[in-house]
Amino acid sequence: MFTSSFWRQSAERCAKSAAQALLGLWALDGFNALNADYKLALGVAAGAAILSALTSIVSAPFGEPGSPSLVDAPPPGPNPGVPA
Repeated sequence: MFTSSFWRQSAERCAKSAAQALLGLWALDGFNALNADYKLALGVAAGAAILSALTSIVSAPFGEPGSPSLVDAPPPGPNPGVPA
């Protein structure tokens, strides 16, 4: 959790979560750029980003060391299920 890699990965997850929440809100609301509630949209996106950051921090002791993921990365090498 104390590496730049961890925080770069966490920032990517935060940005993706914020974008997903924003797109979900607009999709459900029938987005109209002329009368959209941008304050609400920013709040929803920020809330999703904060929850994502907290999830990354809580996940730090589990999974691959230095990663915000709960699962371990697959071992390096060729994938036997994919033809070369």
